[in-house]
Amino acid sequence: MLNVKPQYIKDSNGNNSMVVLSIKEFDSLMEELEELEDIKLYDQVKSEDKGERILFDDYLIKRKSKNA
Repeated sequence: MLNVKPQYIKDSNGNNSMVVLSIKEFDSLMEELEELEDIKLYDQVKSEDKGERILFDDYLIKRKSKNA
């Protein structure tokens, strides 16, 4: 779980307009976002999986024939 202690900067009307985080907090937040993106992508790919598989050797042969 993230332990973030943001500091807020207010605009001239007294509304919160910006947030200041330490580098450590920012890096932790970015790592969490990247992990969530990975999970989302995995879930998307998994839902589109039709179960079709080929052997790696067959893939290499097919790839070489396309590039020739």
